[in-house]
Formats: sequence, structure tokens, C-alpha cells
Amino acid sequence: MTRFEVWAPHAKQVDLLIDDDRLAMTRRSPLPPRGQDDPDGPTEHDGWWELDAPSAGPGTDYAFSLDGGPARPDPRSPHQPHGVHGPSRVVDPQGFAWTDTAWTGRTAPGSVIYELHIGTFTPEGTFDGAIARLDHLAQLGVDYIELMPVAAFPGDHGWGYDGVALWAVHEPYGGPAGLARFVDACHARGIGVLLDVVYNHLGPSGNYLAEFGPYFTEKHHTPWGAAVNLDDAGSDEVRAFIIGNALHWLRDYHLDGLRLDAVHALADTRAVHILEALAIEVDILAAQLGRRLFLIAETDLNDPRIITPRSHNGYGVHAQWDDDFHHALHALLTGERHGYYADFGSLGGLAKTLTGAYFHDGGWSSFRGRSHGRPVDTTLLGGDRFVAFLQDHDQIGNRATGDRITAALSPALLRVGAALLLTAPFTPMLFMGEEWGAATPWQYFTDHQEPELGAAVRDGRRREFSRHGWDAESVPDPQDPDTFARSKLDWAEIADEGHRALLDWYRRLISLRHSEPDLHDPQLAQVRVAFDERARWLVVTRGAVRIAVNLASSAQTVDLDGPIESVLLASDEAVRVEAAHDGASRVHLPAESVAVVR
Repeated sequence: MTRFEVWAPHAKQVDLLIDDDRLAMTRRSPLPPRGQDDPDGPTEHDGWWELDAPSAGPGTDYAFSLDGGPARPDPRSPHQPHGVHGPSRVVDPQGFAWTDTAWTGRTAPGSVIYELHIGTFTPEGTFDGAIARLDHLAQLGVDYIELMPVAAFPGDHGWGYDGVALWAVHEPYGGPAGLARFVDACHARGIGVLLDVVYNHLGPSGNYLAEFGPYFTEKHHTPWGAAVNLDDAGSDEVRAFIIGNALHWLRDYHLDGLRLDAVHALADTRAVHILEALAIEVDILAAQLGRRLFLIAETDLNDPRIITPRSHNGYGVHAQWDDDFHHALHALLTGERHGYYADFGSLGGLAKTLTGAYFHDGGWSSFRGRSHGRPVDTTLLGGDRFVAFLQDHDQIGNRATGDRITAALSPALLRVGAALLLTAPFTPMLFMGEEWGAATPWQYFTDHQEPELGAAVRDGRRREFSRHGWDAESVPDPQDPDTFARSKLDWAEIADEGHRALLDWYRRLISLRHSEPDLHDPQLAQVRVAFDERARWLVVTRGAVRIAVNLASSAQTVDLDGPIESVLLASDEAVRVEAAHDGASRVHLPAESVAVVR
């Protein structure tokens, strides 16, 4: 027997549709008002409808009808096998035969994350196709995989950020069973799995939530329209919907954590912010399950309050993406200065992020035309709370042609960039294919079924880049199937000597990060950086380890502040070290090279 429940507070009647049957649901009696004697006053948890269906077990397709209206999928649908406009399907959350009962998770300090998109990671574009490549990631040394969104979205392929069935797994990827197989296979190899989830908006096609209740509010507006209702009338149940969804992924699919998309767009004026409420519930679930669970926020606010422990009046989210480190490193290596890179590009800027996480920590932001950010208390917050990267899906896919940094840098500078990332005090993240310098682009692609919506997305994207000097016709059409096809990784590239050499460099860097305690020490207050802006050299001190970098186009010798015991790793075989006077030492660095020494 299956109990069907749905929140529809404004409906006069709700029917459950199974096959040709229309079954009237019963409105649940609400809880009595707290501290109120008026029986006609506001009630808690009002608006829920329920019905027990004895013959409806796993595999049953169903839908809801509000006040005699058309069939609509369940807002909490666990499976949408017919697409986001079709009926929902009952799933048994205990139906998968898990083998990971001994799994307790991984720790953050020293860990390496690998971001991937299921649809373009392999030719198959499925969970099972990705399982076949997990040994590659295990050999690379990856600790966590971060999946881009897999909640059901319109069409077959897309980035996933326009999901509308937030509790269901995208069917073309392999549906619920496929995700369970993938997570189980990762855990069998000692790899944790994080999932990107989107709570700040829903996609434009297949979004029926507003028909069911006040899921959105005109009180706030976002780039996607009316905001998700987190603080207006009816927001208690909307917040419960979001928190329940997060716990569903972590509990039912054994996921190790969630990356929360664009939390700066979560408009919430309540005393307990939704991020704090969510972090509390995730910590409770972690204690109940006996394994580590993480929340990672994507935010451009540069507000450390998000990841500050609740004991210090923060929200208690466990980590956040650090765009400032990316911007500082990208602009330094490539020389790009347009848009939000305008304030970045100096060695001093990189040094500031390596020691304080943020570049904009209260000072002037020319891109925003105002001061921005707040300093990080480095005695309270460790570097492991900041996810850093040289490349990610946004910083590649939101470029006009989806070109990777591979197209802009020499092989030598790619090695330097990788070394600065993987020896940094943060939690480093790679984007799929980065480890071998993939030459394939990763472009913005969609599969909207409504022609007018597809045209609007294409034309809007081309207008945006035209304002920045791009020829509109050179910007790929997101709806063109070739745009999606071009974005798939070409695994045959690994057979090429140059790609294979870079892959070996990444493997050695990750191995060194894991084996050297100083490199996974998260204490930002212990990091020191020396640099010469004109000569273009930089030395990062991590305990007894030094990372010496020469970004100049000619060789130079850099002095170090102590004796060198050994060269742990060097990007060029011509790197030499020698003793200097008074117990100091120096390292000879060829052009565009890096050496990690103890």
C-alpha cells in the first residue's frame, strides 16, 4: 500500500489519478494553532491532502488533479520516466541493494573534488557510462566527485540548472536506479559523491509548483523572476520542501554532501535563514546516519558568516566555493582583464587570496562599482572550508565559445596553474578533463522542447556576448545538437603523449598533496607568500614545504629562507637547487616552471 500526500492549500478538491481512475483525496486535519484560542485562526501544516491506495506499489504511475484541472506530476515526484510533463512513478527508496554499509565518508582537509557532468563525461552520457570511468578517477587520486544537477529537467540534455522535478533523477541519465548504482560504485572505490542542487529558482518549462501553492513570492525578485518563497505567507511549507529535498538526496541516495547553487539568490529575511535551518538538519541527519555530510555554498557575497560555525553566530554551512581564488589565478596566468577579472591579475592579488581566501574583503570592486566583501577570520575558519579551482563549469561554459584554459596557456603554464591549485590551503576542485588538458570545449547547451523558448535562449545569449564585442554568429546555438556533442570529453586524447604527460603531473601533485601533511594543513594563518611583481616570481610557504614559481619568460634564480632537504616535485627537469650563505638556499627555475621543495 502507498500513501499519497500533496500540499495544495488553496485547492477545494484534489484527485489522485492512477490509470483511468480518479480518486478523491481527503484534506488532512491541521494541527491546532499554537497559543491561539480562535479555531478559525491560522493553523499549522494546513493544506495537505492524502489518500491510501492499497494496489499502488513501486512502479505505479500517478498524477494529481487540482479542482478538476489537468493531470500534474507530484511536486515531490521520485521518478519522472515520461519527462517532466508526464505522470510520476512510485519508487521504493529501500529497493536498491546497497553494498556500502561500511562507508562513513571522507574528511575535507587534504581532499580533492572532481566536478563532472553526467551527460558529457562519457560518450554514453549515463550513470553507467560514468561508472566505467571511475577507475580512472580512483587512480588520479580523487576523494570526491561533485555531480552537476541530476534533478529532472526538460528535454534529454542540458546543464541541469533548469530542473523542475527536484526530487526525481533525470531519466536519460539512468533514473533513480542509475544514480544509486553510481553512488554505490563510487563508495566501493573510496570516493565520496556530492550533488549540485538548485533551490534559488526552477526552470521555465514543466514548473507546476505555483499551481499547488505559494512556492514563489513577488515580495522578492531574482534574475529568474519571482523568488522562491522563503519568508512570505506559506513559506513554512516551502522551506520544509527544500529541507526535505536535501535530506532525501543524502539519505535515500547515500550522497555525502550537496553543493547549493547561487545561495546569494535565496531571498530570506526571517530570523533563522534557510541556510542555517538546512545546515542544522543536515548535521542532525549526519549524527543519525553515523557518517560525514557536507553542505557547500556557491556564493558571490564574500560573506564568511555563511560558513562560520553557529557557535560563533554563523549559519554553519560547511564550505563555500571561492571565486576570488579562481579569478586571481586565471587572470594572472592568462592576462585576461575584462569583466570581473578587472581587479585581478597581479601576484599580490593571488597572494592575498592564498592567505585570506577573499580578494574582495571589504575593499573596492571596480566590476561592481562599490566596496564588496568582508574579511575572513583565519584563526576561526580553515582553508578547507573554501573550494578552489582553476576551472569549473561556469568559468568555461559561460565563456562565449566554451573554451577551456587549455586553449590560452602553454603546457608549462598549465603545470604551474595545477601546482598552485593543488598545493593551496583550500579544498581543490578539478573540472572533468582538466587533468589531461582536454582540448574539447564545454559549451552552453539546452534541449528545450518549446521552439520559442529555445530561440529566446539562443538570441539572448548572443545579444549578451555581442555587447562584449563578440560576433553573434560565432556564439554557439545552445539548442543545436552539435553544441552538446562538441562538449563531450574525448577520452582518446589520453593516448597522446602531451595529454598523458599532463595527466601524470596531476597524479603526482595529488599524491604529493595526500602524502605531505603540510600541504593539507588547513590553517590559513600559517600560510606565507613572498613575491616580486616585476620579476614575476612567487614563493608559497606551507610549513616546511615551499612552492617556488617562475612566471617569467626567462629563467631566474629565487632565494629561499632556509636549507633545502629535497625537491619533492618539479615541472621542469632543469630545476636546480643549491645552498646559499647563512643557511639559506636558492632554486634555479626555468621559464614558466614550478618546484615544490622541502
